[in-house]
Amino acid sequence: MIPIFGVDPIIVWIGFFVIVFLILALDLGVFHRKSREVSLKEAILWTIVMFAFAMGFALFVWQNMGTDSGLNFITGYLVEFSLSIDNMFVFILIFTTFGIHAKFQHRVLYWGIIGALVMRGIFIYLGLTLVNEFEWVFLVFAAILMYGAYKIEFKKDEKFNPDTNLVVRLARKMFPVAHRPDEQHFFTKENGRRAITVLFLSLIVIEMSDVIFAFDSVPAIFGITTDPFIVFTSNVFAILGLRSLYFVFAKLHSTFNFLKDGVAIILVFIACKLFLYPFGYRIPTPISLAVIVAILVTSVVASVLLKKTQDAKS
Repeated sequence: MIPIFGVDPIIVWIGFFVIVFLILALDLGVFHRKSREVSLKEAILWTIVMFAFAMGFALFVWQNMGTDSGLNFITGYLVEFSLSIDNMFVFILIFTTFGIHAKFQHRVLYWGIIGALVMRGIFIYLGLTLVNEFEWVFLVFAAILMYGAYKIEFKKDEKFNPDTNLVVRLARKMFPVAHRPDEQHFFTKENGRRAITVLFLSLIVIEMSDVIFAFDSVPAIFGITTDPFIVFTSNVFAILGLRSLYFVFAKLHSTFNFLKDGVAIILVFIACKLFLYPFGYRIPTPISLAVIVAILVTSVVASVLLKKTQDAKS
């Protein structure tokens, strides 16, 4: 249980999940009941709304759990949100490869996010169990983050090939696949038998991709805090903003050339924090927050300036 002054912990957890449920219900049940392409303006608006929800929750944490918890939540949220940037490029590649129409992508991402919430919960529980039992695990997590940074920097040109991808090959062996690019459902009938659609196949690949991403994101949050409430809630709010962030990136990803480099630097910074843990050294959260914000802002500004320079030359 999470002790919060003047508030029953169970009520806080219930309240948090109610908020998450309402956000998901509004997203699919009200604003996106019909399959349609999400415009850039709408995507930016939803990204701002989701950020506002996260900061509102941060204010609640700050007021009820103290300044340290509030700063830890904001820092953890920014770390997880920035790591989502690497996901965006992979999602774009997956949708492009499978030929998923833009108006059906929201449906895949919505259910992908729900699956990601469950998987992150499992990974966080396992991670917390390990760090509470074995302090040397922080060194392992640091190594994982360093390798994640290496992959981002030196394996940028990796391609997704569904013919050689293990997940896709297993899915095709287990289920018949209906290749209908205009199919908006996950399941259909083809030649009198039930089959999965390419839409569902892309969902499976995205879910498996998130499992891989979790190996970076979960250790990264432990570089900020090991408070289970802060770890889980900051992860959830970052994931909830993933869908709208994707549609912003799908239209503007060529503008932000240095963002992935910024993410790699953040991973190295968090890895250094984790490496120092077993030796009794702690980098204060305000310093961590300042460093992460500075890296993200610098990456965005450098990307925009580069884009303007390229446009001026063309």
